[in-house]
Amino acid sequence: MKSNPYLKHPTSNPALVEETISSKEIFDGKIISLQVDTVKLPNGQTGTREIIKHPGAVAVLALKGDKMLVVDQYRQALGRTQVEIPAGKLDPGEDPMEAAGRELREETGYHAQELKPLPAFYTSPGFADEVIYLFMADHLEAGRMQLDEDEFLEVIEVTLDEAYELIREGRISDAKTIVAVYAWHLYQLTGKI
Repeated sequence: MKSNPYLKHPTSNPALVEETISSKEIFDGKIISLQVDTVKLPNGQTGTREIIKHPGAVAVLALKGDKMLVVDQYRQALGRTQVEIPAGKLDPGEDPMEAAGRELREETGYHAQELKPLPAFYTSPGFADEVIYLFMADHLEAGRMQLDEDEFLEVIEVTLDEAYELIREGRISDAKTIVAVYAWHLYQLTGKI
């Protein structure tokens, strides 16, 4: 695995490592690909692992005073609208911090004077390599949204209490936004994340 300045990779326990014997690509799409790996298990047996490969994504905890910017948009995979923090896929070779600034501007119209990296995280490490690089932005400057031609959303400003209510209602139910809400709460309590 190549070095990544946003992720810390602790040393693994060598007794748990699975050795890849072979990989077979099953699907190669616009955003994801699917491969099936045959692995040698720690006990010497073999097994298979279905793995979704993803280029990674960025997400922004954008704070405007005592409110957080979120977007309400339809998610086909869920069959409903979902309230989420601004986010998007990384382009090949794109720096995560630059991508976060781009996504914030495109989806909300706001520009951040500074983006602070927060801990990055894997979305579903049991079957996917997707990592989300989370950033915090405050001191926002208003601008104009620049949505993709197939992107339709509404920008909403919510307080921390309103964000928790949206979680209870299930309108916020994605991991990146829930992580961001908890990070925001920690920031309010301690002044740091």
